[in-house]
Amino acid sequence: MKLQGKTAIVTGGGRDIGRACAVKLASEGANVAISYFSSRAGADETVTQIAAMGRKAIAVQGDLSKADDAENLVAKTVEAFGAIDILVNNAGGLVARKTIADMSLEHWQSVIDLNLTSIFLMIKACLPHMDTGTIVNLASQAGHDGGGAGAVAYATSKGAIMTMTRGLAKELGPRIRVNALCPGMIDTDFHNVHTPDPARRAFEAAAPVKRQGVPEDAANLVLFLACDDSSFIAGANVDINGGVLFS
Repeated sequence: MKLQGKTAIVTGGGRDIGRACAVKLASEGANVAISYFSSRAGADETVTQIAAMGRKAIAVQGDLSKADDAENLVAKTVEAFGAIDILVNNAGGLVARKTIADMSLEHWQSVIDLNLTSIFLMIKACLPHMDTGTIVNLASQAGHDGGGAGAVAYATSKGAIMTMTRGLAKELGPRIRVNALCPGMIDTDFHNVHTPDPARRAFEAAAPVKRQGVPEDAANLVLFLACDDSSFIAGANVDINGGVLFS
């Protein structure tokens, strides 16, 4: 197994990409701590799936845009498993589509905190407990292309994550490798809520692979970036979008 004896934190692990990542890492031997904000039932289901594999998992509630909650997640992970080897920063979201003209400062700040500040706080909290290891951030295709209508705040936060990933790779290497994913259209609740069906059909038509992604596609790439198979990759923002955008 690629991650035997390792401990991973996956933020937002109660559903969709976060759950797929947590289960995938566990399938390769890792013990996993996940965070959730409101989806307690989903988080419990993730823990149940991991336990069925014979691995250990815990779920911790928290708002990771708050330092105390990020530090609590890390403390509970160390208490349960003794160390941290892998951090997958998956928690985040669009919140709502708003143009700049219609956007309040409060909305702007909430999106930046949800997507970007949370990663800063999680990395700060984890570093004292990571002698070596890997960090995998979830950016977005929106960080490349600016996102769809009403997604300027979201796209800005994801572009910042891409830049943070490059900077941290230099700052933390060689002890800790840092990389990121830039997913395009992945079939998740995010797009169920925020993306009209015609736009999803148009994506499928435009993509060379002629389909949307699924959470397991992203999880497979997270596993690759988290393990030694990718030991010569650092500071990369890896596109995973079915070929609709090449960088």
